[in-house]
Amino acid sequence: MTDALAAPGGPTPSTPTIHGPTAAPVRHSRLSPLARHLMEMALAMVAGMLALGAARATLGGLLGLAPATPGVASLLMATDMSIGMAVWMWYRRHSGPAVGEMVLAMYVPVLVLLVPYRAGLLDGDALMMGTHVLMVPAMVAAVLRRRAEYAVHHPNRAAPRHPWARAVAQRWPAGLALLMTADNWSSPVPLAAYTLLVLPAGYLIIGTVRRQWGVPGALRLQLAGLAGWSGLALLALLLGGPAGQWLVAFGWLAHAGWDVIHHRTGKVVPRAYAQWCGVIDAVLGITIILALVTT
Repeated sequence: MTDALAAPGGPTPSTPTIHGPTAAPVRHSRLSPLARHLMEMALAMVAGMLALGAARATLGGLLGLAPATPGVASLLMATDMSIGMAVWMWYRRHSGPAVGEMVLAMYVPVLVLLVPYRAGLLDGDALMMGTHVLMVPAMVAAVLRRRAEYAVHHPNRAAPRHPWARAVAQRWPAGLALLMTADNWSSPVPLAAYTLLVLPAGYLIIGTVRRQWGVPGALRLQLAGLAGWSGLALLALLLGGPAGQWLVAFGWLAHAGWDVIHHRTGKVVPRAYAQWCGVIDAVLGITIILALVTT
């Protein structure tokens, strides 16, 4: 039997026959590893700042502590960011020196700007703003210093066994979105009609960067989305008043559904982005409605 299969002209076990038309290969390219690491760490920094900063502010209010001075607040902010980023880098199995250098990149801008602040050359707002601006090149410098480490994809640590810990690890984009929109629940406000243009623009920009338009129909679908939300924004602008604001709320909620679809398919944008964007869109849509019905 083996000899018969191996005879000239007959099929062999190592050459399976393929029936039906073959699909053309689709190229899925992603951000470079360096850019991906930077984006992940930036999100981890924001998560640390929002979560730990809010917890500290709440605790300080309960204890009756006075607000921190701008200099101390900047150092605390750098600490919050460093903790969030260090936890993520540990999860991504980065080396200890790499984590230490990235934490240093958070503190150096604060320490540098504290000098002109203490000299009276900068006010508190300029100190905080300048710190945020200088952190970006400091992060880039830290990444380029260890280009070989950041140029590869590190396997994540084993998924935690506890259900709550596993849920946090899998749903961190949603948690980050909830932290970023926490103020909207306490102070809901309507949004302008032009904000609807941001929704399809994000997908088009990310899809272009990731070179997703080789997927059949992907670009056509996103352009249709751009036309749809642009038309909705124009109609909301023409109507004005409460009717226009209801259309804006509907537009944000509709895009939350758009995010859910893309999260399930994993196309055009990373699933983490679709998860993050979906929660933000839903919260903003709901809080716009709350602002309309309570005013």
